[in-house]
Amino acid sequence: NMLTRIFPKMQRFASARAFASIWAGVPQGSPDPIFSIRDRYLADKSKDKVFLVVGAYRTEEGKPYVFPVVRKAEELLMKENLDHEYAPIIGSPKFLDLSKKLLFGEKSPVLDRTVTNQTISGLGGLRLGSEYLFKFLPGSNEKQFLISGPTWPIHHTILEDAGFKNLINYPYYNPKTKGLDFEGMKNGIKSAPKSSIVLLHASGHNPTGVDPSQKQWEEILEVVKEKEHIVFFDSAYQGYATGSLEKDAYPVRLFAENGVELVCAQSYSKNLGLYGERAGLIHLVCKDKEASSKLASNSDFLIRGIWGPPPIHGARIVTKILETPELKKQWKDELMTVSERIMEARKKLRAELEAIGTPGKWDHIENHIGMFSFTGLSEAQCKALEEKHVYMGPGGRMSVSGINSFNYKYVAQAIKDVVEKYPQERQINK
Repeated sequence: NMLTRIFPKMQRFASARAFASIWAGVPQGSPDPIFSIRDRYLADKSKDKVFLVVGAYRTEEGKPYVFPVVRKAEELLMKENLDHEYAPIIGSPKFLDLSKKLLFGEKSPVLDRTVTNQTISGLGGLRLGSEYLFKFLPGSNEKQFLISGPTWPIHHTILEDAGFKNLINYPYYNPKTKGLDFEGMKNGIKSAPKSSIVLLHASGHNPTGVDPSQKQWEEILEVVKEKEHIVFFDSAYQGYATGSLEKDAYPVRLFAENGVELVCAQSYSKNLGLYGERAGLIHLVCKDKEASSKLASNSDFLIRGIWGPPPIHGARIVTKILETPELKKQWKDELMTVSERIMEARKKLRAELEAIGTPGKWDHIENHIGMFSFTGLSEAQCKALEEKHVYMGPGGRMSVSGINSFNYKYVAQAIKDVVEKYPQERQINK
């Protein structure tokens, strides 16, 4: 009968459908290099293993750190019996205001012409800031977007996803000196077409740990003004890099107060340890109040298309700390303690490398600043380090807070061994 004749065809059709996924044409993605290193570390059974990869602070005992001031703020918030209603789509007004003042200064002349939105941490700030620039900046699809070479790899991903395709690296890191290629940086920014967009790390450059001096920032400012460039700051380490909220905000305040229209992503992940709370912001400094008013009128529309109302818990913690004088003072003291431990770890590792006669110069380890340092080790040397149970990031990037009093001698000896094992690589440490 007809059912018998049709049924085999239906079976074949169903079988074909079962094997032909709508996702069949998706290309295989490349594994994230950081997560790949982490997986190898987790699989390592050695009691001596050392993880120098993660972009998060670790204590002297190698444990995650919760700022005591954060615990205190949470205790106070619990007593307030707060609800869990949606925040305003641009964020809590008090959180926005206090964060803006923290970044630009309590009495900054740009406060009343700066558009500020809460974001999903600093990464969300970079994404939303890119959205503003691409949608509203005339000729944005043709503009050069200048990025330091090297930079945090996710910068490229975020900017490309927003629509920018003309991403250009400007010189930044000098592998011979393990320091800043200042002339190359300055000339790279100067040679770009007028009104290009320049991405700058406000402090604690990721991944190199190399920052311009205040005098060099002033020279960069003059080049930016001369070329009428638009500046996009990434401020992920305010207070964490040097221990001073004011010092780490210097370049942002310098540019803002000297008439540069800029965008700045701000994060509380590192300087308050709120990694999982995703507390961040984007600030857009405009020439005048009329421009800021027009820009602000588009905020709800842009944000709703990306994530909608922002998380509230992290923002409440930050607000409680910033609005309470004794908590804010405690936070500053704790930031200094964290920063000083990082600096001490740098000193110990450098001193040990030199004491045991490790080939090459190692003063850059101590001279770098913030969470990371480019060690100068090659890919082959980093691979060999893993055989000794020491794990570093791509390009020899070291997360310095992973160094402590219990492991610095072990790490130094491992570095010495791999540098001597691969003499053909040694020139990078001269």
